[in-house]
Amino acid sequence: MRLIVAEKPSVARDIANALGRHRRGEGCLAGSGWIATWALGHLAELAPPEAYGDRYKSWRLEDLPILPDRFRVVVSPKTREQFRIVKRLLCSPEVEEVVNACDAGREGELIFSRLYRLSGCDKPVKRLWVSALTPEAIREGFASLREAREMRPLEDAAHSRSEADWIVGMNATRAFSVRFSRPGDVLSVGRVQTPTLRLLVDREREIEGFTPETFWTVRARFSRGDDSYEGVWFKGKESRLGEKEAAERIAERVRGGTGLVRRVRKKVVSERSPLLYDLTALQRDANTRFGFTAERTLKAAQSLYERRKLITYPRTSSRYLSKDLVPTLKKRIGAAEALPALEPFASRLLSLPELPHGRRIVDDAKVTDHHAIVPTGRRPPGELPQDEARVLDLVFRRFLAVFFPEARFEHTTVVTAVGEDTFLSRGRVVLEAGWRALYPDGVGGSREKEPPLLLPPVEEGHEWAVADVAVKEGKTKPPPRYSEATLLGAMETAGKLVEDEELRQRMKDSGLGTPATRAAIVERLIQVGYVEREKKVLVPTGKGRRLVALVGDSPLASPEMTARWEERLAKMERGEEDRGRFMSEIEAFTKELVEEVHRKEGEKVPEPAGGSIGACPKCGSPVVETKKAYSCSAWRRTGCDFSIWKTIAGKRVSEAQARRLLERGRTGMLKGFRSKAGKRYSAALMLDREGRVRLVFEGNDPSGSR
Repeated sequence: MRLIVAEKPSVARDIANALGRHRRGEGCLAGSGWIATWALGHLAELAPPEAYGDRYKSWRLEDLPILPDRFRVVVSPKTREQFRIVKRLLCSPEVEEVVNACDAGREGELIFSRLYRLSGCDKPVKRLWVSALTPEAIREGFASLREAREMRPLEDAAHSRSEADWIVGMNATRAFSVRFSRPGDVLSVGRVQTPTLRLLVDREREIEGFTPETFWTVRARFSRGDDSYEGVWFKGKESRLGEKEAAERIAERVRGGTGLVRRVRKKVVSERSPLLYDLTALQRDANTRFGFTAERTLKAAQSLYERRKLITYPRTSSRYLSKDLVPTLKKRIGAAEALPALEPFASRLLSLPELPHGRRIVDDAKVTDHHAIVPTGRRPPGELPQDEARVLDLVFRRFLAVFFPEARFEHTTVVTAVGEDTFLSRGRVVLEAGWRALYPDGVGGSREKEPPLLLPPVEEGHEWAVADVAVKEGKTKPPPRYSEATLLGAMETAGKLVEDEELRQRMKDSGLGTPATRAAIVERLIQVGYVEREKKVLVPTGKGRRLVALVGDSPLASPEMTARWEERLAKMERGEEDRGRFMSEIEAFTKELVEEVHRKEGEKVPEPAGGSIGACPKCGSPVVETKKAYSCSAWRRTGCDFSIWKTIAGKRVSEAQARRLLERGRTGMLKGFRSKAGKRYSAALMLDREGRVRLVFEGNDPSGSR
């Protein structure tokens, strides 16, 4: 008898259906010569610190670090009954061979390994490794089962990742909570979550420390007959002027003049399609296009993989396909004919005698555990839940796009001189839409902010009259807050600014977390109160900022260090890194971390989470941060109703701005307020004599003194 252990009941059912007739048993499905059971995710988990001694039931700095000689694994109380069933089957004398059919990845290996060891089983193990849950893929997988020993490096990496997170997380959380927080308040600290929080806090500091600078540009419109085009004044590489008077002098010089076309340069530019999706790229696009959180995208993709059998394994970090998939490409494209919006594109590809599949699509060297996310070849049903339909459209659209030709544009640059002043004009003409025909609204879901200028026929030496000239004021802008899409991108490259897709792919082993874990990390930061979602952006809370201030320059908050750990875990998966050496270094790092917290004893440290940001102008009590406002802490006791709402007229009020308002009674002029009609404006926040927050406009200060 062969026992097959899947990760979830639904996958066990898929396997059973693919293998043939079967009957249902207690916690299992049985067929001819085989039994399929399931793990319900993590049936077993690492034991908590108190399992290593009663002294760890209390949180004391002197008891740290906790470094188990041998990690204990315990059964999760919620799934104890299913563990009993799986253990009985593993130990049954009828079972001669076990097949690990958990998800084909690091976590699946960890789930099975803990289950197998905790049951005391020592029977031979084979590994089912599939990237799709269609009956054909499952049967092919069983026809080519892998030996368990081949997966040992992946198992080592799985245990190392889990144990490293436990060691760093348990010790750092206890150390920082005991040393810096109030009784009962926990400062959650983690190997990946803290560097990710650091990215958000650093960006918020950049925004708050940014001083906008005013500049002016001069724009001229040139006309000749019925044609016209616009140009921007420039000198050298600079088109912005720091003084309004200088801009107005230029405008006065060229007004009513004649422009001479000095240079016309035309260049044909080709643009290749984006790479196929891995999970992070899919989550980024779904966030940009539909506003989906990373977790929401993963949930939809997982359903399309497990339940619908419409896409391949989603928790992948590769954006390429392996050669063995080439014969199946046309079948996968054919499935898109069931989607009306994509049917014309699929039909066009199917009419080709041979599909193009260069190394940007098919490259065995860039496929590790799994290939990119692509359709399975099963035709989609007429209707799907909206989230699944949207994610499926992204996957199908990207899959078709990579087989289409490059998009081709003609870029034109024109330099027009009016006396000594020169103006630059740029235009773009689409010569061939190519793969962009699949993305009429722009790639990633956002239209270009300014459509490329279409220039009339312009030739060198021709004269054009200056029909109009205008001076326009602008201000430099701070870097934008992270959206979930841009944060996932930053996690992928450990905070480095990398736009090139292929370079990002080469860096995939040295980011923060993995595609499979990033969504959970973002949700964890929100759950523990370090980050808030505000519409489409992620904003660190006062609690999150204080934690980063407490951690300071410690490597614990360093995206670079965490990225190096991730890179070493990836090498361990390939058998290129020693597990013992890696864990020894994690332990040494944790010892240093605890010592560093000890040394902070007596130092003046930032205020603990939940501390005051100032005094209430109504009653003098401390003002503290709550979920939606900065409010008087005495409201329960005295009923004081003072609050500074975190969002006023569509603008987010930062903690620093709230502090300034409480200290000085007024902030400086702030941009970003929005009227009911949607128009943006600037104003200051001011406290009136009754302690109410008012908007004050420039030149309209009722206090007369502030």
